[in-house]
Amino acid sequence: MIEHPNHTPVARIAVAMDCDFLVIGAGVAGLRAAIELAKSGTVLVVAKDSLRESSSEYAQGGIAVALSDDDEVALHEQDTLYAGDGLCDQHAVHTLVEEGPAAIQDLIDWGAEFDREEGKDAKLSFTREGAHSRNRILHAHGDSTGHEIARTLYRKAASLPAVRFESYAAITDLLMTEGLTPRVAGAVIFDEKAGVLRDIRSRAVLLATGGLGRVFKETTNPDVATGDGVAMAWRAGAEIDNIEFVQFHPTALHIEGAPRFLLSEALRGEGAILRNKDGEAFMKRYHPLLDLAPRDVVSRAIVTEMRRSGSPHVWLDLTSRDADFIRHRFPRIYETCLAYGLDLARDPAPVHPAAHYAMGGVMSDLEGRSSVDGLYAAGEVACTGVHGANRLASNSLLEAVVFGLRAGRTMSIHASDSLPGKATRPPILVPAIAEREIRELTWEHCGIVRDRAGLESALATLDRADWAPVASPTLAAVELRNMHQVAGLIASAALWREESRGAHYRTDFPEKRDKFLQPSRTSILPEPVGRP
Repeated sequence: MIEHPNHTPVARIAVAMDCDFLVIGAGVAGLRAAIELAKSGTVLVVAKDSLRESSSEYAQGGIAVALSDDDEVALHEQDTLYAGDGLCDQHAVHTLVEEGPAAIQDLIDWGAEFDREEGKDAKLSFTREGAHSRNRILHAHGDSTGHEIARTLYRKAASLPAVRFESYAAITDLLMTEGLTPRVAGAVIFDEKAGVLRDIRSRAVLLATGGLGRVFKETTNPDVATGDGVAMAWRAGAEIDNIEFVQFHPTALHIEGAPRFLLSEALRGEGAILRNKDGEAFMKRYHPLLDLAPRDVVSRAIVTEMRRSGSPHVWLDLTSRDADFIRHRFPRIYETCLAYGLDLARDPAPVHPAAHYAMGGVMSDLEGRSSVDGLYAAGEVACTGVHGANRLASNSLLEAVVFGLRAGRTMSIHASDSLPGKATRPPILVPAIAEREIRELTWEHCGIVRDRAGLESALATLDRADWAPVASPTLAAVELRNMHQVAGLIASAALWREESRGAHYRTDFPEKRDKFLQPSRTSILPEPVGRP
């Protein structure tokens, strides 16, 4: 069965797999692209898990857009550039914020129910998050913004006869044509239920596979976030940019045995205060914006306080607000914390940073084109230059909507006129290393604080793993290969960047250096480990 985002089951579609356009990933970016692509041909959207399981579904904080009466597009652009710490592509940022309002209006026209001041027809309600100079964050149902946008886009896409969906279908590799100038010709799909590989041929392929947080021991991401899109694009020869810049969300719930549930930055926007083991509000020592400082600053401050005090976490204190306010404003967060014995109106929550968002990924231009013919990327898997060295809070959903639309439009226009001919299915090779070992070494050596010795140690460990072919693949084997390769890419790029900038902090190079005022690119890096 295929699951709608609202849990309504429909029959699994049993049809030929070839299509005009293949969209890998059913989050916001993939769905928005599919809607646009449906105007020009048949579209197949594939998801590794259920159609609900994506980072989009878990996006609590909201979507940033310059629509309020006291805001301007230029201010949103300025805040984004500041957060990106010198590495943003200004044209990409301008495109994001300029086209954002129209993208939001499309969602509203299609039925998205964003929170409003009073009643259904009142003005939209805007809040503020860290590093924003204005109240410009839209929410839906308090803290379920990603779910609401995904629901809206799925309903729209599913209403289009040209769009088909396939769930529980992991992509193992991209299919490449043979010859001097290979191009992407489709993908290889692993049908988990049947336990077989199938080829899907298409005129163009969009990677909308989301993030890579599961490469790290501590993450707010769902289990599907194993960096699949980055790894398969790299194996196909695509350029990977800025992959060392991984944003660690400062406030993930830190209770033994509980998942690292994200406690939204919007909590701090509504008055929550970070306190150390002694109950001190410590952010005054680290940044003039206090608890609303950029995420990289807050994450490093928390790690510093934990190390200083020997505590396994710090505390997020929202007890200045009453239960009715918290329950209404953050219903999902409030109920989740209650399930673990925490009443946020009375109890500070134990929190610890966790890997949350990848600023880097598959290099793509403003139309979603990668460096490989026929391959496009949008959303978190892509690197357009919008986020630079550090993402501004709540820009990710906006990026997915704006650049998902742009990628879909460009694919419609520039894709090959017909299905490609003979293509090569590459063998599946898997490294002899445990997933647990990869996640622990990335957390220890490629995490919030890095140095040369640790990065070289991580690379050496990854490089020692032997590779062997698998005749009968499993999802675990496919994901292990991807995680190993993404970990190698992150460590290699972090070792090359001998400076501290944005979310990348090197204790042996604590200052910014003009030499590195450029994207890291696999084309200029030493060959990363992980390519068997």
